[in-house]
Amino acid sequence: MTAALELHQVSKVYGEGPTEVRALWQVDLSVEHGELVAIMGPSGSGKSTLLTIAGSLEDPTSGEVLVGGSDLFSMSRDDRARLRCRSIGYVFQDFNLLAGLTAVENVALPLELDGVGVRAARAAGMAALEELGIADRAAHYPDELSGGERQRAAIARAVVGDRYLLLADEPTGALDSVNSEVVMRRLRAACQRGVAGVVVTHNAQLASWADRVVFLRDGRVVDQTSPSSLEATYSGAIP
Repeated sequence: MTAALELHQVSKVYGEGPTEVRALWQVDLSVEHGELVAIMGPSGSGKSTLLTIAGSLEDPTSGEVLVGGSDLFSMSRDDRARLRCRSIGYVFQDFNLLAGLTAVENVALPLELDGVGVRAARAAGMAALEELGIADRAAHYPDELSGGERQRAAIARAVVGDRYLLLADEPTGALDSVNSEVVMRRLRAACQRGVAGVVVTHNAQLASWADRVVFLRDGRVVDQTSPSSLEATYSGAIP
């Protein structure tokens, strides 16, 4: 089966000459369907840049990015936007829910933008919220939801429909430990359904939920490991 996400020799360089900054340098990464990969590294190591490029929100300077076997940056801008809408879910640090829409309207919006009828899109949105345990908050607006509820709504929006790649940038950064565990448990459940997940985190305990941990430093992949060493420190974190 084709991998959900493949990065081949991907580099991202800002500036030229003495001001040149290598945010990413010749990164290779493959994520299979059903796999949850955690990305760790110090601030400025290229973690968020990797996600934005994988999600087609930013172009690489060089290299190849494949989503479901399709080369993102050989596509037209419109085709790339369609693939992103249908196949890639992105969870932002600050949730990015629209304040004027209810939770279920936020979750259903990507489907509606992709041409799904309102009734069917809302039904799919409700199912996603139900799976994340907040269906009873569906009619509430973002400012009426707790931080954990907003984040779960953002995750529901990211996985609704037939999307098979989930990218999450510090999805627990603004949450307490209890809600952080809830979010990681739900991300793990999405992967168990076949979704491929890539999660940026600074938290080793949360990274221990992943199947694999990839370490970045100065824009390069410097190590990859199973979470067994993390599990030894944080026993009980992996379901």
